[in-house]
Formats: sequence, structure tokens, C-alpha cells
Amino acid sequence: MVIISLQMININGGHLESGGSIARVALALSTLTHQPFEITNIRKNRPQPGLKNQHLFCIKALEKLCNASVEGASLGSTNLKYVPGKIVGKTIDIDIETAGSITLFLQSVLLPSLFANKPVKFNIVGGSDVSWSPSFDYFNNVFLPQVQRYADIECKLIKRGYYPKGNGKVEITIKPTYKISDFNNFDELINELRNNIPRINLTEQGHLIQIKGISHASSDLQDAQVAERQAKSAEISLQQHKCPINIQIQYNNTLSTGSGITLWAIFSKDVNEIDMRNPIRLGADALGERGKKAEIVGQEAAKILTEEIESKTPVDAHLADQILKFMALTSGKIKTSKITPHTKTNIYTIEKFLDKVFEIDENNNTISTLS
Repeated sequence: MVIISLQMININGGHLESGGSIARVALALSTLTHQPFEITNIRKNRPQPGLKNQHLFCIKALEKLCNASVEGASLGSTNLKYVPGKIVGKTIDIDIETAGSITLFLQSVLLPSLFANKPVKFNIVGGSDVSWSPSFDYFNNVFLPQVQRYADIECKLIKRGYYPKGNGKVEITIKPTYKISDFNNFDELINELRNNIPRINLTEQGHLIQIKGISHASSDLQDAQVAERQAKSAEISLQQHKCPINIQIQYNNTLSTGSGITLWAIFSKDVNEIDMRNPIRLGADALGERGKKAEIVGQEAAKILTEEIESKTPVDAHLADQILKFMALTSGKIKTSKITPHTKTNIYTIEKFLDKVFEIDENNNTISTLS
């Protein structure tokens, strides 16, 4: 499609860590705010610069969701122009065709879908548990509880998909509470959200109530009890926290051999009651690989989770960068274990669309909105 001449937001895709998140965040906020953008130097400092397969499928899905006009959407392209149209709820089928991350795909399409004119359903095929991305179970049990305040979201894992063949299957249905089409402009929507939706206010860790987890593996590893061994080693490592630990065991018929474990710690400000309006959950995960003992995988995830618990903060380093664009809509404050370059990169991109939104206090590892 040919882009109509419009005032575009210019984004440097080589800023800070120059990762693919700049494109994903820009796509999400552009679609929601109806502001077109052009991004250059996409993934500039990465071994293989430019758009990857997963980014192209984000763009394809958004073309269907809002009839966007796009230039430069090709594999390896370092320049992209994107003009969004009206968000229209529908069912969208996406096959990433590789083990491209399903959860990274959702980082682009979930935000605008929350405010569609009617329910949106995505049937996605790709990688459910792959390197350099949140595991499905982290997405579903740590990230998604924070986002349920905006809409009714139901997410189902139909089948796991490991590297390299993928073929994992996820269904997610979003039933909007607030529809952007009901408002005269984006500012009106923001005012409505800030008056009616609980702010993301996560500054104290509170009391550790329990630790949960899911240890999973492909069915060809069942005789070797890989999932059980991952879970057992994680449980032994976590006993120091002196709380109930419940790690589920799952096996799946998959195209590629693989395994992994996701753990999450659940906290509450009140020792007797869990706050569902501002859930406090820290997460960690680890993936198996050829030659890596299952016990090491479990210990690795447990070590990461223990470090997050001992930080005495309520937001882990990965959740911090993922919830920022949602936090910008309703305002709030978070205290995280670490402010990463990834977090700063996402703030850079968000503020291209929403102007100055955040204040960072690196001495206390807090991020707060200005209003």
C-alpha cells in the first residue's frame, strides 16, 4: 500500500539496546492512539538487523485489526512506515510458521485489542516457550493478571511449541470494557480509564503467600521424567522460603523436543487476603536444552525467582518493561528489582506517542507516572 502523506512520529530503532521491542511497542501505541509513525535503524546493533519474521506477523495481524497502511514490511527491512486505521473487533488467525514467539507477538496486538469496538479473538500458531521471550506461563500467570483490569481476557494454551519447529497453539479472547469508538478522542478515553480503573500501584512486596509453577516437556521426554525432575529440583531450592509450593507437571505432543519451567511467587499486602485489583506476583523461567540436565533447569529458574523475592520489590525486572504502556494509560507507580536497558528503551518509545509520561528514580528503582 502507498502511505498517504501525514504528520508522522519519527522513531530511532537503534536507540539504547535497539531491540525489536521498539517496533512492537510503537505498533501497539500507534494503533491505539491513531498516530502514524516511521521507524528507522530497526534492530541496528543486532547480529541480523531489521525486521524478523515475528515482527512481520505482528504487522499482518494489525493490518487485519485496523486496516493499517504499511510500507517496508519485509524480512530484514530496517525502515518501516505505519498508518493505523479504525480498530474493529474480529477473529484473526495467525500462523507465525516458525518457533517465533507467541508472547512477543501479543505485545503488539493486545493493547489495541483491549479497546476495540467488539470482542477480538486471536488463534495463534508459533513458539509458546522459546528463548529471549516470556514463556506462555509467565505471560498467563504473571503479566496477564495485571492487564485484566482493562478488559475481560481469556487465554488458553492449546499446545506447546518449542524451537525450532514451533507449532504451539494459543487462543486469546479479549472482550473490551471501554471502546475507543465511544469517545471523541484518545484523551477522553484516558480520562475515563483514570477515573474508573484501579491504577497500577506496586511499591511494596508484602507477605509471601505461596509459590506456584508449571514444569513441562515434550512427550518424548516423559520416560526420562524430565518435567518431574525440573520441578523437584526447583522445589528443593525454594524450600528456604517456607511457604506452600505447588508445581504442576505437563507433557505435550510437540514437533520439536523441548522442556521448561515457569515459577511465580504470589504476595499480598494483607497476610490473610490476596489483592486481586493490584496483584503482586514475581516470575521466573528457564528452558531445557540438549545436554543440560533437567535438575539444572529447575535450579536455574528457582535461583532467578529467589533473587527477585530477596530484592524485596513487588515487580520483577521483566514485568516492569512489559506493563509500562498499560501503566501509562491509568497512571501509577512501581518499584522493581532492576531498571533494565529494555525498560528504558520501552519508555523512550512510549513517550514518542504520549509525550513525557514517566519519572525514573534509579536510586530506589522506582518508575512513576507524572500525573
